[in-house]
Amino acid sequence: MQFTSEQRLDDGILEREFTLGEIPGILWTPASASAPAPLILVGHPGGLRMMYPRLAARARHAAAEGYAAATIELPWSGDRPRSAAAEQARADLRRALEAGQSVNDEIVDRLVLPLAERAVPEWRATLDALLSLPEIGGPVGYSGGVIAIGLRLAVVEPRISAALLFAGSFVPRTMFEEARQVTIPLQVLLQWDDEGNDRQLALDLFDAFGSTEKTLHANMGGHTGVPQFEGDAGNRFFARHLK
Repeated sequence: MQFTSEQRLDDGILEREFTLGEIPGILWTPASASAPAPLILVGHPGGLRMMYPRLAARARHAAAEGYAAATIELPWSGDRPRSAAAEQARADLRRALEAGQSVNDEIVDRLVLPLAERAVPEWRATLDALLSLPEIGGPVGYSGGVIAIGLRLAVVEPRISAALLFAGSFVPRTMFEEARQVTIPLQVLLQWDDEGNDRQLALDLFDAFGSTEKTLHANMGGHTGVPQFEGDAGNRFFARHLK
């Protein structure tokens, strides 16, 4: 991991950009800490620069409560090299949505399965690097989307103790069997009127999760209408499991 820039924000939180091989990312650490901070991995649907205002707001909200927070760019997004297959799958998805058609499983599989296969090992390598820093300890939580990536991480990464998942993206039906293997505490956030999300699929996925502690927060509104109080609810969730 190589840090490429740093700045102290007006609330005292330290924001540092880094690269891990070809993967760009951002790390936020609390203004002051007497011990290594627990870590929250901040997921998103890609486009680190475009998503920065929302990511930074979420990370700073967590850092104000004593957590370190980190995010990385997804494969084939932002300034990273593109995949022709992924671009075609995204185009097919957009056409189906714009035409008001249901999105078939074949498109979802082509788009999401290769992304999860590539992104999850990158997140695990990033976690290795982050936990080697003296200012970061454990435990570790995951927060955000793409929900399929969070689901897969919750299955394969034993260092993640709890996950706050955003039900705002498509999930291949073949991953429902993986969902049954998830056992860590979960909080799932669903925007009831999310124009790009299959609500019933999200509810079925929540039902499939194998965790004995799982909570669904469903709010009225579209994809970008998440109520501000959900940030506090997320911090309370992680306070129960990461401290």
